[in-house]
Amino acid sequence: MMGNGVTSFNTIPSAIPIPSLLLPPDHASKFSQSASFHTSHSHLRLSGRRRAGTLVVKGGYNNSLEEEFDLVEMGEKEFSRSLYPAIEPYSTGFLKVSGIHTLYWEQSGNPDGHAVVFLHGGPGGGTAPNNRRFFDPAFYRIILFDQRGAGKSTPHSCLEENTTWDLVSDIEKLREHLEIPQWQVFGGSWGSTLALVYSQSHPDRVSGMVLRGIFLLRKKEIDWFYEGGAAAIYPDAWEEFRDLIPEEERRCFIDAYHKRLNSDDVRTQHAAAKAWTKWEMMTAHLLLNEENIKRGDDDSFSLAFARIENHYFVNKGFFSSDSFLIDNVEKIRHIKTVIVQGRYDVICPMMSAWDLHKAWPEADLKVVPDAGHSANEPGIAAELVAANEVLKRHYRGE
Repeated sequence: MMGNGVTSFNTIPSAIPIPSLLLPPDHASKFSQSASFHTSHSHLRLSGRRRAGTLVVKGGYNNSLEEEFDLVEMGEKEFSRSLYPAIEPYSTGFLKVSGIHTLYWEQSGNPDGHAVVFLHGGPGGGTAPNNRRFFDPAFYRIILFDQRGAGKSTPHSCLEENTTWDLVSDIEKLREHLEIPQWQVFGGSWGSTLALVYSQSHPDRVSGMVLRGIFLLRKKEIDWFYEGGAAAIYPDAWEEFRDLIPEEERRCFIDAYHKRLNSDDVRTQHAAAKAWTKWEMMTAHLLLNEENIKRGDDDSFSLAFARIENHYFVNKGFFSSDSFLIDNVEKIRHIKTVIVQGRYDVICPMMSAWDLHKAWPEADLKVVPDAGHSANEPGIAAELVAANEVLKRHYRGE
C-alpha cells in the first residue's frame, strides 16, 4: 500500500474542515463549536485551549473554521507539529545489493545526528523529496532509499529477486554501508509492514519506530481493498478498476491483474498498471486529491507501483502465516514506538492498527479523527512530526 505522496505544502494548513459533512448546516455549526469526543485513548474537545489532541475552533460552519496544528502539548511539554522546510541531500549514492538490483539512497539533515531510515510505501512507491520534511534536520540524519525496482533504483519494476526478505536484507546492507550502528525506523502503509518485519528481524538495530497506516498484509486486508470491500465507499472509483477485468475473471481481481501486469504486451501492462494505481490514488485521501490521482497517468511510476504491489500480494507478502507480524510482536515490545492512524483510512483500515495495538499496548496509538490514508493529509502529517519530536526527546532522556 502506498501512503507516500508528493503533495507539496510549506506548513500544515491553518484551516481544514471538520468532518461534519454528514450533518445539515444548522447542526454542523453547533457541532463545530461545542462537540466533544471520548474514546479509550484520548479526550478531544473543541475549545479555545491548546492541548494534546485538541482542535482549536473559532466561529461555526464552512469557511469560519480554524484549526491550530503548530504545537501539541503533552503534559508540560510542547512538540512541533509543522513540517520542516524543504532541504536537499548532502550525499547520494547507489548500492549494489545483488547481481540484479542496485538501490538509490540519500542522506540529508545533520551528518552527526540520530539516524532515521524512511521506508516508503507500495511496495513500489519510491521516495519523494517531501519525505525529508517529517524530521528535524538539526537533530536527525535522514536516510531515504528506493526499494528494489522502485524510484531511482534499478532495474525498474523488476520482480526477480524481489521479496520482503530481500528488502530486509537490503536495509541491513545499507545500514552497514553507511556505518550506522542503530537507527530509528519510520514507515507508513507498506512501509509499516516492512518496518515491523525489519525490526522483528533486527531488534538490536532499531532505536525507535514511527508507524502510519498499519498494513499487516493479511488476507482480510487484501480482500477488503482489492476484492470489493472498499467499493462500498468508493463505487465510482471501483468501476474503473473492476471494468478492466472481464466478468468471468472477477472471482479474484488480484490474480486477474497479475496476469495483465505480467503480460508480454506492453500496452496491456500499462493499461492494468494505470487502473490499479488510480484505484489506490483515488482512495488515499479523505478529501479527493487531484494531484495524487494524476500519478496514475505516469506510465513509469504506475508500472513499478502496480507490478511490485501485485507481486507481493499474490505471494502473501512472502510470510509463512497470515498473522506473522502479530505473532512476532514479542520481539519488538521493548522498542519505543508511536503509531499514527487515520480514522477513515480506506486503504489500510483502522482494524489493523487496532489489532496491532491490542497485541502491543506498549506502543502509543494516535488516531487522527479527520483523516484517511495519506501521510500528506494535515492531521496525519502533524502527528507524524509530533511523533518524531517525542522520540527525539526520548533519545535525549528528556
